Order: sequence, then C-alpha cells, then structure tokens
Amino acid sequence: MKILISSNNRDKIREIRNIFQLPGVQLITLDAYPGAPDVIEDGNTLYENALKKATMLAEFTGLPTISDDTGLEVDALGGRPGVYSSRYAGENASYDDNVEKLIREISIFPAEKRTARFRTVAVFYHPDRVISEEGTVEGLILTERRGAGGFGYDPIFYIPEKGKAFAELTKDEKNAISHRGKAFTRLCTSLQHQIPSLTKNS
Repeated sequence: MKILISSNNRDKIREIRNIFQLPGVQLITLDAYPGAPDVIEDGNTLYENALKKATMLAEFTGLPTISDDTGLEVDALGGRPGVYSSRYAGENASYDDNVEKLIREISIFPAEKRTARFRTVAVFYHPDRVISEEGTVEGLILTERRGAGGFGYDPIFYIPEKGKAFAELTKDEKNAISHRGKAFTRLCTSLQHQIPSLTKNS
C-alpha cells in the first residue's frame, strides 16, 4: 500500500520516515507530484490544519495520505505560538527568525515560568477512513541555543528529565519521546489492523 506524506519539509519528512514504519506500506513524498497544490494552513486548531492538508493532497494524488500539524505552546505567552509556530516571525520566516522572536519574548520570565509543550496531531486520510492521533511532550524554553541537531525550536526546547535540549538528543532519543514520535507511533498502531480492509476496498 502506498501512503503519501503531505509535507515539503525535508526535516519533517525525515522524522516521519523514521517513525512511521508499517509492513507492506511504501511512503511516497510530494516530489513525485510536482504540480501538487500548496495548502494554506488557516485552521484554528492543529487537527483542522492536519486534516485539510491530508484531504486536499489525497484528493489531488489519489493516494491515502498522512499529515500532521505541530504547535509549540508556551504557557507564559498564553499558549503562543501554537498553530502559528512555523510562521511565528512572519509568513516566510526561517527557523532562526522564529527562534529569535521567541527568545526575545520569553527572556523576561524566570526559568521556572518558561514551561511549554510541543503538541502534534497526526492524521491518516482515506476516502473510507479518517484516523487521528495526538502526541505531546513537556519542557522548558531556553534563552540560549543548545545543540546542533534537530530543527525548528529544538535548540531552545529543554527536556528536564534528559538534562538536554531536543537539539542535543540523537535522532533515536528524540523520536522515542517527542510529540511527533508519539503521534505517529500511535497512528501506526491504530492503522496497522485496518490496512488489509482498506487495501481490499481500494
């Protein structure tokens, strides 16, 4: 069974490939569909954005599709950036732009007030079935970057029980505890028993 990953983000695709592994499933990327539409993520929730991406790209490609949306929720900032995490510093913001903006805003708070969580909603879309799962991980926001791995906000997202920022963890260490790792692992578990029926009916 072929399943499309509805993302152009190379870092995200790499993580999903490492996490989402099911026997008999071949993951396809949008490279195979150069005319695929850019989906505007204008939903009010992570689930709305993930479902919209999965639905639109499944309809365009004819393939069942997995998608996700992820938000960083900082308590001292009232839950921001949330659904705007990837474009917190503007529509065309880079990882560095977003990180710098968050550091500026959070620096006025003491360490114990910089609690935050990453939240991911992962969705599988098939015309006959929609499955969604969620994953979260709790941490603290740093005011200085640490580590050279990961992407996005990983250099300033600190995991107290590990004593490290996400960017200091190995790929396997991060996937074992991360929001995206949890969400897609749960999606695999929910989907594995349904693939035979979906394949039979397709």
